[in-house]
Amino acid sequence: MEALAVRMSQLGSDVEAAVRVVMFYDTLMRRRVDLPALARASANLAECTAGIRLTGTGRTIRMTPDGREAPGPPAVTTSAPITLDGEEIGTVWLERPTPAGLLDDLLLDRLAIAVATAVERYGPARTTMADPALVELVIGADTDEAARARALRLLGFAADLPVHAVAVRTPLPLDRIGTLLCPGRPVKAARLADAAVVLATTVDASRLPPDVRAGIGTAGTPARSWREARTALRFTTARQPVVHHADLGAVALLAHLPEDAVRADPDVAAIARIAACDPDVLETLDAYCTTGSLRRAATVLHLHHTSVARRLDQLGKALGLELTGPAGLLRATLALTAWRLLSD
Repeated sequence: MEALAVRMSQLGSDVEAAVRVVMFYDTLMRRRVDLPALARASANLAECTAGIRLTGTGRTIRMTPDGREAPGPPAVTTSAPITLDGEEIGTVWLERPTPAGLLDDLLLDRLAIAVATAVERYGPARTTMADPALVELVIGADTDEAARARALRLLGFAADLPVHAVAVRTPLPLDRIGTLLCPGRPVKAARLADAAVVLATTVDASRLPPDVRAGIGTAGTPARSWREARTALRFTTARQPVVHHADLGAVALLAHLPEDAVRADPDVAAIARIAACDPDVLETLDAYCTTGSLRRAATVLHLHHTSVARRLDQLGKALGLELTGPAGLLRATLALTAWRLLSD
């Protein structure tokens, strides 16, 4: 209301026209019109093409003043965000062939409010962020199936669609991560007490920024997928920030070994001693274990291959392993991975 009062005060002699705009949208909201009707009415009122786009679903509606769908690509002249529950869920805009009108900003403000109201009314809210209590019901190991199915419905997931759970570690807003992972499809995210979780029907991890760590569970039972996602997240590194549990295979068993047994292993203990003395030297070992090749490791590290060979020789002596042989490479890879799991 304060924002509306400020907007009205800036209009001077056009306040009467502004009041009519506000009343126009109040009437549309009372009549519970849908999104195409809102776009059509706005285009008629503004006497130019009006558009609505919802980020979560990718749905775009553009109407001309005569009530037809607008052809061609949009030519936006003025726009405003659509917000629901504090999250930006889309955009509304006008496509005017002439300079913006004095009431365009007010019109778009009211249109954005009307769209958010319609989105909230018709079916599950299209916001990405979800009620953490519902998400916990979905991924909980002890949740009965009836309660899990009901929670999935309330979150907007169809009963016949498989759901991936994704465990995420990121400083970025979680709603942005959800939208990147699953553009245009049902996706929900929540920060729980000990983890950040995204539930999605499809997952495209290639869209994530490089500083985001993500463990991705297989689609199916959400509780199992969540367990897999948390395990996969533990295997992520700066060099491999996204890990699919399905790609781990038998390596995933390392995450379930008793910690005391892992710490007591001579190879893991040797890695720990090296890390305590010079953690940077493990970068060379990591590059070599990841690539499996001295020359490819040199390329990754931006070093000459002779320098990498010298470092590996020193590491091999410290570990008591012949790193250039397949057995030594396997043991070093397993030891480095197990040590990281302990650190995590």
